[in-house]
Amino acid sequence: MTSLLIQWASWPIWTGMAGAWIIVGAYILDRCIGDPRWIPHPVIGMGKAISALERAIRSRADSNQALKRAGVLFPLLIAGGSFALTWGLIYVLGLIHPAVAVVAEVVLIATTIASKGLKDAGMEVYRHLSQQDWPAARRSLGMIVGRDTAHLDEPEVVRGTVETVAENIVDAIVSPLFYALIGGAPLAMAYRAVNTLDSMVGYKNEKYLHLGWASARLDDWANWIPARLTALLLIMGAWFMKLDARGAARMVSRDARLHPSPNSGFPESAVAGALGIRLGGHNVYHGVASFRAYMGEPTRRMEAEDIVRTTRLMFWSAGSFVLLCWLVTFGIWSAGGALLWR
Repeated sequence: MTSLLIQWASWPIWTGMAGAWIIVGAYILDRCIGDPRWIPHPVIGMGKAISALERAIRSRADSNQALKRAGVLFPLLIAGGSFALTWGLIYVLGLIHPAVAVVAEVVLIATTIASKGLKDAGMEVYRHLSQQDWPAARRSLGMIVGRDTAHLDEPEVVRGTVETVAENIVDAIVSPLFYALIGGAPLAMAYRAVNTLDSMVGYKNEKYLHLGWASARLDDWANWIPARLTALLLIMGAWFMKLDARGAARMVSRDARLHPSPNSGFPESAVAGALGIRLGGHNVYHGVASFRAYMGEPTRRMEAEDIVRTTRLMFWSAGSFVLLCWLVTFGIWSAGGALLWR
């Protein structure tokens, strides 16, 4: 019986109210303390493992085809290994006591979420803009985007911040919670590994075109459902916050698929429509100009307060999704109980 409880501790969707509160607890923990730098973070270990595996593959692969075949090893070994290690840790801790496993589950899921970190990054840019410290605002934006920021004016700094916060609602909050709902901390950690892989090797440049293709494709697949859920949550949030919910829905329908990413356009177009601003446009990456399709209609000039509005939309959407997770697990638990008592 104890073994069964330990195994179920890793699968919240089947544990009824225990699983519901695990997800709620993980979100609250991240919202309150985020990721303190003095606590080792699993992503650091994932990054080291990815770098070591890349070196090993490149030392043996003698052609692009070999790199392409070897690229499949990244999601298999890194994501699969993250899943197995997390499941094993929870299992061992459960041998001590099931409550210890549950606490570990809360903490581990919290490490896959980054709501506080995302809010802090956006609000740091906002704070500098409010103080009219343009160089500091550009530097802060440069810490969270890949584009060149040294010569951006205020609306462009705001645009970059809003785009980054909106896009990352998916992979920093909704996606890890979505996979935690399905498969507990092990699956949430596997998702975080996939996302880390994409950020490290999922580029369409000469270096990673062959080695990173599988990681990039898997990240697209993993975020497909959460991205569309996020757009729906943002539309609902716009209605609740008395923003332009109808505009958000219209921009998602019209503009979401214009984004080069199959997923990022959904949260970005929803935010653009909700705020009545236009995202996308011209960016410069390492001195090379690039154009991304426009999303939204510019009903007014972007302002620093749009960062605050986007952050509030982010928290409303995140809180709504946590509530949805709670209701789903409660519903399954209630339905299961009703069947057992028949």
